[in-house]
Amino acid sequence: MSLQARPATGNLLLNALSAGDFALLAPHLRRVPLPLRWPLYRPDEPIEECYFPEGGVSSIVAVDEEDQPMEVGLSGREGLSAVPVLLGSDRSPNESFVQIAGPGALVMPVGELIDALEQSPTMRTLLLRFAHVMAVQAGRTAHANARYTLAERLARWLLMCHDRVDGDEFLITHDFMALMLGVRRSGVTLTLHILEGAHAIRARRGRVE
Repeated sequence: MSLQARPATGNLLLNALSAGDFALLAPHLRRVPLPLRWPLYRPDEPIEECYFPEGGVSSIVAVDEEDQPMEVGLSGREGLSAVPVLLGSDRSPNESFVQIAGPGALVMPVGELIDALEQSPTMRTLLLRFAHVMAVQAGRTAHANARYTLAERLARWLLMCHDRVDGDEFLITHDFMALMLGVRRSGVTLTLHILEGAHAIRARRGRVE
């Protein structure tokens, strides 16, 4: 469904746009579901669509030469998917996909987004601020991976996911947490027991509260 007026959306970045800037995007936006593992962009392939999530959590994942993935960033309803496009690139060596399904997203063609950015310096400034936020997050993640214990890293990651979902419970497996943190599954299982012992979380099969 195209959005011609200025409706309330579940995306905080779209809601922060002025009415005039939103009007540049509205004719090209349509609502779509965002199921688990849905690809937002693939490594080294042209980014053709920009998603503005209205919930859930999406990961940016780097893959090394041995195909060992590790998360380097995550976002949700506070942002958008096509950060490389904001920075002048049509693709990324990383990939991005949905790690926790949400209610969906507003999506538009990247070409229309670029046209809108060329028309509006204020929109460009706002969206580039989000790109800066993601760069800061990537730096903090690198610092955490180098300096923190696994328990601290996992607690940080769970809190970042919790910030982006409604309620206190979300679906996530031990295997996926291990993948995102670049550690063994057994390490995640042991660390979840430690966090449960500290009464910070409750972990059940396929979900964390």
